[in-house]
Amino acid sequence: MSSLSTAIKQQSSASHQDVDWLNLLLNEWQLIADLVGADLVLWVPSKLPGEFIAAAHARPSGSATIFYRDISGETVRAVWAGQVRDAFETGQLADEVALSSYDGIPNRVTAFPVRRRVNLGQETVGASPIAVVTRHTNVADSRVPNKVQLNYHNAGNDLLRMISEGTFPDFGNPTGPKRGAPRANDGFLRLDTDGKVVFASPNGLSIFQTFGVAKELEGEHLSKMVTPLIIGGDGKTVDESLPIVLEGKAPWRADLESKHATITLRSVPLKAKGERIGALLLCRDVSELRKQERELITKDATIREIHHRVKNNLQTVASLLRMQARRSKSVEAKDSLEQAMRRVAAIAVVHDTLSTGLSQDVNFDEVFERVLMLASELAASHGTTVKTRKDGKFGQLKSAVATTLAVVLTELVTNAVEHGLAERSGLVAINAERTAKKLEITVADNGKGLPQDGVGNGLGTQIVRTLVEGELRGTIRWFSPSDGGTRAVVSIPL
Repeated sequence: MSSLSTAIKQQSSASHQDVDWLNLLLNEWQLIADLVGADLVLWVPSKLPGEFIAAAHARPSGSATIFYRDISGETVRAVWAGQVRDAFETGQLADEVALSSYDGIPNRVTAFPVRRRVNLGQETVGASPIAVVTRHTNVADSRVPNKVQLNYHNAGNDLLRMISEGTFPDFGNPTGPKRGAPRANDGFLRLDTDGKVVFASPNGLSIFQTFGVAKELEGEHLSKMVTPLIIGGDGKTVDESLPIVLEGKAPWRADLESKHATITLRSVPLKAKGERIGALLLCRDVSELRKQERELITKDATIREIHHRVKNNLQTVASLLRMQARRSKSVEAKDSLEQAMRRVAAIAVVHDTLSTGLSQDVNFDEVFERVLMLASELAASHGTTVKTRKDGKFGQLKSAVATTLAVVLTELVTNAVEHGLAERSGLVAINAERTAKKLEITVADNGKGLPQDGVGNGLGTQIVRTLVEGELRGTIRWFSPSDGGTRAVVSIPL
């Protein structure tokens, strides 16, 4: 549950539908705060009649804030209470006649009612406001606005008015979030209803000049100027949604790539009383960012291919060891080669898992299922029937941990089958208990138990101790319970 949802649930009478709408609004309102250069505060009705609670607060990125500390969770101050109440009860903008002061900073406050659509899939808007947004403009920081500031402020005010009408945010955007989302100060264009550029910020002009546009943007159709420069601009490979984004007809995101640069665009349609009046187009040069993403994709593919080849090589080595074991006449040499084959095969399982995904983390439960198959093959080779049972979850593990742990568990399960259940049928039970700080694994069998002199010092035991204590920085203990069998407990920190 979000902090807004929690605050409203505890202190407000707002419905779940209201909370969902307000959460969606908060995803977008940083754009408005940056455009108007003022603090925004969201007020929701309290459970106490006539009271309002500050549910959220946004500061402008490029202007001075009047709130040094976030006021979320506070009740509305008496100096603003009348405006907030008027906006909520009348559904109309409530402007301040005289300046107010906050911590000695003079500011002008305007209250905007917040309406929501009755249904996200429809255009019908509820008659009554569900909350109020106040805009707090730092008058001490104000100067005579220039052309850029005027256009920014007008655009921000249009969006605040749309909030009052229930037409912003617009939830027709079918695309998910993508790195490099443009912000107001990255690059800003305003379009009319025909898709002509009415205003372009200096940053916006620079971005499109880098893209390859040599002319002035204002007064021109952006789509006509940009489309010929796009890679694949002959119409064969251009995204069909691009003209809609470039003309500001839908609230979508798109990337444009030319020979010179890659820019990302975000279209924000503007409406007044339900009718289109133009659009905002935010842009950002993401050439370096997209280059890095392509390099990461290439590196991911390379790493997966490396894991695949390592797995193939390890399987080849395991096959060679198996062939050599079959040809060996010495029982001791044959056993040693088969043990080496299983260790190599266990490592190959981890690399096989890594070769199928982008993450360098491994779902060890899948790996362990394949490790248990090696134990079944071992039991079959000895002419015995061994049942295995696994309880608990290992979860995701780093590749280095997974590789070492696979070898450790292969050794423990093999020892349980080969020595604990030597030439007899039985059960090997594996239990995994994972907490935030450690993973504890128990491998138990119902065989003959440990010898009287305790755990031996064979190669398998030495390998397990070295890997657990040296590589995994954990501990391993062996027990012989009173009811028989052997139990090995491995504990590793996470």
